[in-house]
Formats: sequence, C-alpha cells, structure tokens
Amino acid sequence: MNVSFDSDGVTLAGNLFLPEGVERAPGVVVAGTWTSVKELMADRYAQRLAERGFAALSFDFTGFGASGGEPREVENPARKVRDIRHAAGFLAAHPAVEGDGVGALGICAAAMYMADAAAHDPLITSLALVAPWLHDAAICEAAYGGTEAVAGKIKIGREARSRYDETGEIDYVPVVSATDPRAAMPYAIDFYLNPARGGIPAWPNRFAVMAWPDWLTYDSIALAPRITRPTLLVHSQDAAIPDGARRFHAGLAGPKDILWTQGTQFDFYDQEPQVTVSADTVAAHFRRTLR
Repeated sequence: MNVSFDSDGVTLAGNLFLPEGVERAPGVVVAGTWTSVKELMADRYAQRLAERGFAALSFDFTGFGASGGEPREVENPARKVRDIRHAAGFLAAHPAVEGDGVGALGICAAAMYMADAAAHDPLITSLALVAPWLHDAAICEAAYGGTEAVAGKIKIGREARSRYDETGEIDYVPVVSATDPRAAMPYAIDFYLNPARGGIPAWPNRFAVMAWPDWLTYDSIALAPRITRPTLLVHSQDAAIPDGARRFHAGLAGPKDILWTQGTQFDFYDQEPQVTVSADTVAAHFRRTLR
C-alpha cells in the first residue's frame, strides 16, 4: 500500500508491503543504493520480506523520487539518516507492526545510512546489510583514484555548493554514463542504463556535484564499534569493496554474522539467485533477532 510520513517537515512517499493473512507482523525499513528511488531495489526486497512474514517499508528519501524536499537528487548522508529514523518511527507505530522496535535493511550505500541509524536509534533493534558499500577515507581514495582525485572532487563539490548558495542553481552530472567522464560512475553499468532493470523513468540519473564533500568524507567504518544490535552482512568477494565489509564486520560491538556468497554488486539488486539468497538469509536473521 502507498503510505506517506513526515521527516522534519518534508513529506516522504513510501510503499508498505504486508504479509497475507497476518494481522500484525515484525517491521523492517528497507533502502537501496545511493541516488536510488524505491522502485530500483528497495521495493523488490520489501516485497520479498513481506512474502516471508514481515511488514516492510520502502520509501523515497528527501529530494528523491515521489518524496518532497529541495534541493533534488542531493546525496546527503545526514539527511538520509534522519529520514531513516523517521521511517523507523512511522513503521514502529503502524497498527500492522508488532514489537517494540523494527529491523533495518540497507542495500549497497544504504548500508552506511542504516548502520548510522542503528548506532543511534533505539527503535532499530536489528540490522541487515546486503552487498554493503561501507567506506572511510582510505576506501574512498582507493575507489576514486587516489588522494589527489578525491581532493579534486571535494573541491568541485564545494564550488558547486557555493554556486547553489549564491544563485539557487544546482550543478548536475549523470550518476552513470559510459560517455561522460564527469559522471559519478563513468562506466557502462547495465543495471542503471538498461530500461528493463534500473534505467526507469522514476530515476532521473542525476547526481548533484555539491554532494561530493559529504559523500567522500563520510566514515561508516567508524560506526561499527557503536553498533550493539544484532547485525548481518551478505556480500561477495566479486561485489563492491569487500574489504570495507570485512573491516566493518570485525569492528561490530554486538552479535554479528556474515555470509559470503557469489555475484557481482549489481546482481544483488535484481538478479537470481542473489536476491533470493539474500532475502532468505535476511529474513532468517530478522526472525531470530526481532522481538
């Protein structure tokens, strides 16, 4: 069902997937990759969790998709963590949800934001991360071409922010492009470019350049020692930055588990068997840990 809820004065649009034949079920908040809208992969995983007995909420972050908020398509970690906490509060209070807390499932970059929320919000009582993108400064340097390249992106991001503050104009580049070197991901990534997968009208393939500083200086690895909630990671050596997953998992302060399986990063978004393996493993984790 379509739902909406408030996040500090912004109306966020969501989809609440409910299990059939169950009056009340454990709740799980679901979110996907950076720049994504709920239709890319959060809806898919929320539907799978509902089929496995959970009330699962997917939603669009502030400034993305069907949600309100300005400026649009700005990848802002602090704003996304705030939205997750409001989503958790909405879901925990919903009459279809049982228990004193909810689970949080993050796919790819949302792993960082869900981890941040879990580290600080007592409503989130269990955490699961699928194909998690978990970075710190060292990983960003390795992923984005070294110290100078990262510094360059931070510089152009700050310049873009200054232009926005002065003029209200936002500098956008593609999120993904095989031809534009300015793209946030300048590669031919089929998931994002294929209309049968993620290249859908609801996702505008726009990256606000002013987002680079907040993205590149965000340290999710440092969150691990603050997380005491039961935590599961599902990842692959052939997916994105497995070293980040290992280091994050090693640093967790609470009960933890990690499943190493097969597949590329983008397989976990919409391909089989990766989605089913992940959904089954995550559902089993939440059955054990949600009260």
